[in-house]
Amino acid sequence: MVTIVAKEAPQASELQYIVRALRLAESFAARAPAHDRDASFPFENFADLSREGLLALTVPAALGGVGAGAGEAARVLGIIGRADPSTALVLSMHYIQHLVMARSTRWPGRLSRKLAKETVEGVALINALRVEPELGSPARGGLPTTIARRTETGWRLSGRKIYSTGAPILKWYAVWAKTDELETRVGIFLVPAGLPGTRIEETWDHLGLRASGSHTVIFDDVVFPLDYEIDVRKPDDWKVPDFTQATVHAIFIAAIYDGIARAARDWLVTFLKERVPANLGAPLATLPRFQEVVGGIETRLAVNARLIESFAADFDDGFQLSAIESNIVKLTVTNNAVKAVEDALSLTSNHGLSRTNPLERHYRDVLCGRVHTPQDDATRISAGRLALGV
Repeated sequence: MVTIVAKEAPQASELQYIVRALRLAESFAARAPAHDRDASFPFENFADLSREGLLALTVPAALGGVGAGAGEAARVLGIIGRADPSTALVLSMHYIQHLVMARSTRWPGRLSRKLAKETVEGVALINALRVEPELGSPARGGLPTTIARRTETGWRLSGRKIYSTGAPILKWYAVWAKTDELETRVGIFLVPAGLPGTRIEETWDHLGLRASGSHTVIFDDVVFPLDYEIDVRKPDDWKVPDFTQATVHAIFIAAIYDGIARAARDWLVTFLKERVPANLGAPLATLPRFQEVVGGIETRLAVNARLIESFAADFDDGFQLSAIESNIVKLTVTNNAVKAVEDALSLTSNHGLSRTNPLERHYRDVLCGRVHTPQDDATRISAGRLALGV
C-alpha cells in the first residue's frame, strides 16, 4: 500500500490528531453506504469530529484551536476522504475558512475570535456560498445576482445560492454578494444561519458525494448587522483571487479525491487476493496483467502523495507559490484519482459495478473531483497562456 511519507517526523501533537482521525474513519466508513443510498446528511460524523477536537484543527492555537497548517489538515482530510468523502468535503470547506480568517487582514478580529470560540466549543461550521443558477462558477467571471442592501438597521440580503455544501449543518454562511450602492461593490458578507427569511431547498440529488448536503440556500430579505461586512470591494479588485483560499482549496480537494482512490485501491487488492476463478485455480492477484494494472494504480497514488505533501509543506513554510501551480496540482491529483478508480473497475467486471460492493460508489464519488473550481479546461488554458505570453 502506498502511504504519504512526511519529510520530517510528525510532532506528538500532530500525531494525536492523525490517530483520532483514523479512529473516527472506521465508523465513518461503516455509515457511508447508508448515507450515500439515502442521500442523508451525516450529522453524527460532525458530532464525533467536534468531540475529538478535529473541527478546530485549523483554528489558531491562540484562539483555542489546534493551529494546524495545510499539511496536517490535508492528511486528516485524506483519511476522512478515504472513509466518507462527503464528510471530508464539508470539513475541508470549514478548514479553508478558518485558515483564511487566520491569515487575512480583512476579517474583523472580533468575528474571527467569535467563530473560533464557537468551533472550539461545539459544532459550528462555516462555508462560503458563492455559486448561483445564473452566474455559474464565480471563477468564470461575472457579478452575483445576490444583493445586499444597506439600511439603517442592517444589511438586507436577497438571493439564491446553489451547491451550498454542508447546508444542513452550517451555522455561518460567507455569502458572495453585490451591493446596491451607486458604485457597486462585491464581496463577502457573514450571515448567521437560520435567520428569518432564510430557507434551504433540498435540491442536492447527485451522482456522487450524495451525503454532502450541497443544497440550495435562499435568502429573502434577510437582515443581519452592518458590521458583518467582511471583504467587499470594487469588482476589478477581485481579479486576483485570494491566495490562501485558492491554494489550500487546491490542496484539500486533491487530498479528498486521492483518499477516494485509495479506498478503491484497498478494496481492489482484497478482491484480487480473494477471488479464485474455477478455471484459474488461483487468486486473480497471481496474474501478471492484473499485477501490472495494480502497479499503475500504485504509481499514480505515489505521485499524488508527493504532490500533496510537498505542495502543502511549501505553503506552510511560506514559500511563494503560484495560482497556476496550485491549480495544476489539483488537476493532476484528481485526474490520477479518477484513472486509478477506472483501472480498478477494469479488473473487476460486474463485481466492481455492483451496489453490493463499494467500488461503484467510489467511482461515482471520484468523478466529482473534476467539477471543483478550477475545472481542467480553465487550468490548462491559463497555463498555456502563461507559457505563450498571451
